[in-house]
Amino acid sequence: MKRNLSLWLGLLAFAIAPALAQTAGPVGKIHGHVTNPTGFSAGSGTISLSSDEGKSAKYTFQVSANGDYAGEAAPGTYLLFYRQPDTPADKMVDSFENVKVVVGQDTLQDVDMSRKEFLDKLTPEQKKQLEDIKKKNSAAMAANEVIKGINADLRLATQDLKDADETNSRATAQQALGASATRADIDAKESEIRTTKYTEVETLMLKDTAAKADASILWADLGQAQLGLKKYDDAEASFKKVLAIEEASKKPNPQTQGAADAGLGELYARQGKVAEANAAFDAAAKVDSTRANFYYRNESVIFSQVGNGDAQLAAAEQAITADPNQPLPYYLKGQAMIQKATFDAKTHKIILPAGCADAYQKYLELAPDGSLAAEVKGILEQAGQTINSSFKAGKPAKK
Repeated sequence: MKRNLSLWLGLLAFAIAPALAQTAGPVGKIHGHVTNPTGFSAGSGTISLSSDEGKSAKYTFQVSANGDYAGEAAPGTYLLFYRQPDTPADKMVDSFENVKVVVGQDTLQDVDMSRKEFLDKLTPEQKKQLEDIKKKNSAAMAANEVIKGINADLRLATQDLKDADETNSRATAQQALGASATRADIDAKESEIRTTKYTEVETLMLKDTAAKADASILWADLGQAQLGLKKYDDAEASFKKVLAIEEASKKPNPQTQGAADAGLGELYARQGKVAEANAAFDAAAKVDSTRANFYYRNESVIFSQVGNGDAQLAAAEQAITADPNQPLPYYLKGQAMIQKATFDAKTHKIILPAGCADAYQKYLELAPDGSLAAEVKGILEQAGQTINSSFKAGKPAKK
């Protein structure tokens, strides 16, 4: 936080004439930096050169937003003075005598109003004003340092959560163990990687939520880490904190709210609380409607992981309703329905329940080269179904 201190010294009681245009003939350069009494860059105002003890400004240079100024002037010895935008026309804030401009040289002349000589000239009232501003600036700088640290933690947490993703963590585990590793070894290594990443995020976010409890994104990341660590009660509290902060916000973030609702939905699903999970995912789809298919698709995946076929089917159908052009929900629908398939011992064919084949056929229609296409094709062939898609064996699998 930067604050300009509107202080000026009554050094000159006469008017300062307008600056003249740039001079013709030999010139020298001058530049410098302007620091206000609080120790920050001034960020505005003008620097002028006077050859008549300040009665007029012969050259005037604009101070940039970062406090710098630069310009050219005829060689000579000048009074250099600084004025803020709100300085009265017959006053100046600070000045320096005997500033020399030399042909072919670039003179450095800073204007540091935090120096003792300048501060000693302030009135008691101005000194008090300055001290008040310094205290506010000090508090702001401390807050900025906290925010800087939190932002760094958020970047690290985002990467950790990405690394803890099931696909990423499995790939890392396989790479670490090598091609000869057993499935059990890979599973154990993957679990270790995920636990390490989630633990690091939890540690960071516990620290940061204590420092800035009103930042919903911190609680959201904390909830995700706790969910990954199966600390369901803690995760529930964190996700509910996200929702409370967002609901109280003047500009709530639908995606943050949706992520928190979906987090609640996942932890309820993994605890077997189907009704609560459905309500939470419905809330996510409602508040962040553009991502409804995403939320319902994930709900279906989670119910698939916990072995609840009926809930998986219901969520898959909701995902299809939200966006009928996404292939995965059709696979999830077929996968849920096939659990109720029967086997004909005479024909040695799978008897699919009504609608199951249609779901699989739709998946192949939308993703003929998808990573699950070979599996789906095999199921349909075992059921004696004709493949109604452009799927061809041997093509590389794609998601």
